[in-house]
This record gives sequence, structure tokens and C-alpha cells, in this order.
Amino acid sequence: MTEPDLVQLLSPTGQRVDHPDYSPRIAHLDADALRGLYRDMVLVRRFDTEATALQRQGELGLFPPALGQEAAQVGSGRALAPQDYAFPSYREHGVAHTRGVDLADVLRQFRGIDHGGWDTEAHNFHLYTLVIGSHTLHATGYAMGVQRDGLVGSGDPARDTAVITYFGDGATSQGDTNEAFIFAAVNNAPLVLFCQNNQWAISEPTDRQSRVPIVERGRGFGVPSVRVDGNDVLACYAVTQEALERARTGGGPTFIEAYTYRMGAHTTSDDPTRYRSAAEEEHWRQRDPIDRLRALLVADGELGQDFLDELAAEGDALGARLRETVRAMQAPDTSTLFADVYATPHSVVDAEREWFTAYEASFTDGAQEATR
Repeated sequence: MTEPDLVQLLSPTGQRVDHPDYSPRIAHLDADALRGLYRDMVLVRRFDTEATALQRQGELGLFPPALGQEAAQVGSGRALAPQDYAFPSYREHGVAHTRGVDLADVLRQFRGIDHGGWDTEAHNFHLYTLVIGSHTLHATGYAMGVQRDGLVGSGDPARDTAVITYFGDGATSQGDTNEAFIFAAVNNAPLVLFCQNNQWAISEPTDRQSRVPIVERGRGFGVPSVRVDGNDVLACYAVTQEALERARTGGGPTFIEAYTYRMGAHTTSDDPTRYRSAAEEEHWRQRDPIDRLRALLVADGELGQDFLDELAAEGDALGARLRETVRAMQAPDTSTLFADVYATPHSVVDAEREWFTAYEASFTDGAQEATR
């Protein structure tokens, strides 16, 4: 298949690449901002490494690594305005970090003690979704609601809102995702559909998902579409920023294909050596998103040893806190099954809670009778 051009602002070896449309969008990013993006990616990777180790030690039931996808997530996440709302799948650890979610809370789900441990409204970041592609419809509906609430195209930049949803290349083959494209397009929803094409839908390569580049799928629905180098944090930031601005001002949806690579396993239950080669992994290792930005900062003389030492210490502190927090996580009381089902009290839920409490008590009562 013919590969469409990638939007790229930073080459794999760390040199700036000029782009007439997108270079102006990063002109305001000074050395402090670039170091901030570098810090984000390094800390997210440390989180990934620690979480994988915790799963191997039996402290987590499962973990989906995002190793290699830090630029796509941090770049797009940092482009979001405070009022924008994000719908992740289950691998968006970098986006969660940019939205202020405590990464330790992300691991509550993979510890198996709840379905997500953060306040979604406080961060405008929805809970992880394990059913492939289903959340894209949720995001579309939310975007249509924002639109109907008059929060799009008002001219007030602190009020106008966009919605972004994240999914992988495999999810583009799901019916829900295709329906999301249809609804977003015909309703001109303020939605950014952000696909991290990490080349593998578990063990299925991209050419088993589509006979054309993934970006063309968006165009088939009439959605403006762009393909960005997903290992270039600056390009991901610029492309997402433009798409979000268009959404907020009433310009409708945009599809972004971030062309990246999953350097780790699909999840910790997966063995990628069974379906991909060491040569392929090495090819992408040479395009590491963190190394790329580091090369730019080093060349510009903007990556001092003091900063690196502080970042290393911050990473070590994060790792220690994650280990301590996860090992201290306990299963919640079963009564929490009935909490937060509805926004307001509900008679049916109250009755079910009462029945369940009596049911659990019957086991205790039976045990007491047996010991008499």
C-alpha cells in the first residue's frame, strides 16, 4: 500500500523539521516546556516499568504496557484544555498523567479491587475501558451533548469544549468505532478520534486490519484526517492542538492516526516474540520517542545534569511509592458494589443492598450455629 506523508517536527535523530502548518503551533514551547515534555515521558516510562515488574511479582493481575507510545500520549494530552474531556481505552497511562491522575490509582483496576480509582470529573478523564472500541461511542455521545449544551463555538476559549477519544489500530475494525465515526461526522460533533497505530492488534499486524493506511478510514466517513509521527512529541502536540481548536470552534471532528510502535507486549500475558522479529523491534528502538527529544535538548544545551539528577530522583520516588501503594491495596468492602451506581439514591439499588447485606450475614450466622 502507498504510505501517506507523516507530519513530523522532530526527526528520529532529534533534528527539527520545518512544517508550514504545524511548526508555528510549537513556537511558544521554550526550553522549560520541552524539558517538561521530556520529564512527562520519562516518568510515564518509569511507571510502565514499575507496573510491569509488579505484575511479574504477582502484585497485579495484568498490565498493558505503553512502552514506546509516550510521545503520542504526552503530546496529545498536553494539548488538551482544562475543560476538554478524554475517553481512554486501557493503555493511556501518559494521558492520565497529563490530566493529573495519580498513576497509582490507575493500578487499582489491574490489582483487581475496583473498576477505576479516580474522580473522573476532577480530571475530565474517564475510566479505562477494556471492551475494545466501545468507549468511542460514549465519547461521541458526550461530544454531541457538549455541542447541544452550547459549549461549542461560543467564542469563549475558557468555555468552549472538545472531546478526545483514544483507541488502537485494531479498534478501527470494531463496529462501535465505525458507528462513532458515522455519528461524529453527520452531527459535526466536537470530537477528536485519536488512533495510536502501534502496528499490532495483539498479534495481528496492521495489514490484517486494513488494505489501505488507517488514516484513510477517517476520510471514508468524511472526517478530516491527518497522520502524525507518533514518536514525535512535538508533532503530536501540534496536530492535536489544531484538531481540538477546530472542534471547540464548531469545525467538527478530526481523525488523527499517530503512527507509533508498541515496544512492549500487548499485555503482560502476551509473548510478542511469537509474532514479530527482533529486527523489527530494533528498527523502532532507533526511533524511541524519549531519545529523540533528549537529542534535541542536548544539542541545544538545554539538558543540564542538575535537571537529569532531579528527574532520576523523582523517578525513583515514583517507583518506591508505586510499590508501597500497590502492596498496601486491599479489596474493598462488598457493600461498595452498590455505591455510585446512580447519581442520586435509587429504591431498587437500596433494596438490593439490603438483600445482599442479609445474604452475607446468613453465612456468618450459619457458621456461628455450626460451632455451638
